Amino acid sequence: MATLGRLVVVFAFVVCALFSPALASPLSEDEQNRLLSSAESLFLAMKARHYGDIWSLLTEATKKAIVSAVDRESKRTGAARDRQTIEADFEKGGTMARAYWDGYLSVFKPDRVLEESEWRIGTVKKDRAEISIRYRKSEKPALLQLHREQNSWKVGLEETFGPRNMMPF
Repeated sequence: MATLGRLVVVFAFVVCALFSPALASPLSEDEQNRLLSSAESLFLAMKARHYGDIWSLLTEATKKAIVSAVDRESKRTGAARDRQTIEADFEKGGTMARAYWDGYLSVFKPDRVLEESEWRIGTVKKDRAEISIRYRKSEKPALLQLHREQNSWKVGLEETFGPRNMMPF
C-alpha cells in the first residue's frame, strides 16, 4: 500500500510539472523578465519612434525580410539602393527607416499592445519563445515569436506574422 501511495505522489508531481508553466519553463525568472522586457522595449521604441532602437530589437530573419522588401520597392520605384546601404540606414534610423516605420506605425498602434493588452509567456524552448498578447477587444491572442540571438531575446515580426508583406507602401 505504501508503494501505491508513493506512486500516486510521483504521478501527481509529474503531472504538475508537465502542465505548470512555471515548473515546465526552461527559463529562470530573470530570463523570463528579460524575455518580456525585450518585447516591451520594441513596442516602447515604436511608440517613441526611436527607429534605430527598433532595428536593434529585431531578429536577423525580420531584418532580412525588411531589407528585401525595401530593396524590391526601391528597385520598383527607380530609387535602387544596395542592401548594405539599406541596412545601414535602418541601423542608424535614417531616411528609409523613418519612411518604413512611419508607414508601419500608421496602421499598427503600439499603445494597444502596451496599455490595452494582456501578456502571458507561452511556449518556451532553449532559444525560442512565444508571448501571448491578447488585445482587450480580440477573441484570440497574437503569439509574438522571440528568438535568442547573440545572447539576447529578439522579436521576430517576420516569424510572428509569417509571409505577410510587411512593406507599408
